[in-house]
Amino acid sequence: MAALAFGQCNLLPCTTSVNPQQSHRQLYSLSFHRQSVNSSPPALSFTQSIGFGSAIERHCVDRNGSDLFKTDAVRQLNGSVISAKGHRFAIVVARFNDLITKKLLEGALETFNNYSVREEDIDVVWVPGCFEIGVTAQLLGKSQKYQAILCIGAVIRGDTSHYDAVVNAATSGVLSAGLNSGTPCIFGVLTCDTLEQAFNRVGGKSGNKGSETALTAIEMASLFEHHLKPSE
Repeated sequence: MAALAFGQCNLLPCTTSVNPQQSHRQLYSLSFHRQSVNSSPPALSFTQSIGFGSAIERHCVDRNGSDLFKTDAVRQLNGSVISAKGHRFAIVVARFNDLITKKLLEGALETFNNYSVREEDIDVVWVPGCFEIGVTAQLLGKSQKYQAILCIGAVIRGDTSHYDAVVNAATSGVLSAGLNSGTPCIFGVLTCDTLEQAFNRVGGKSGNKGSETALTAIEMASLFEHHLKPSE
């Protein structure tokens, strides 16, 4: 026979210290209790503070007062950017607009050096343009020799629609490379309207995006290696 249950909901003022400028706002505590005629199911208690700037608290307790769940017990997986020592990386670099891409590469290599990646653990692969980045990154990723692949290029808007075609191809190519190979492929292709915008992103006022790409690769390599690596 199913156990009967009933609930009770109360709305009571909360005693709390507030800012004098906000003293006209009243805070309330909403309390709900679920109990069963049968003693086996635990009682549930839900408490929520309502008011301007107030915190929300949730508790689920059994009859003995112990927590049934705790949010701090949720497992959180994060990649580390403390050190990338021992990881191998490949960098696919488009030769087109090499005034920009060489500076992106320099930023990436400098960051790898700062994070203890050895030069012999980095392979740089040059391709004609951004259109060829995706297929190259996919083959490198499928080789299982690298923890992450950096994809570096620069597309500057011109007078024709060629810009949109190349940007779309590069974006989808890098995405497909990562999905098909199972190796993180990091998008480091600049898509700028002017050459000035591009230079601002290779060491100018916007920093060096090649360095940011390397940091992303280090974090993803750590995440996959320590948390998402398939079991043997």
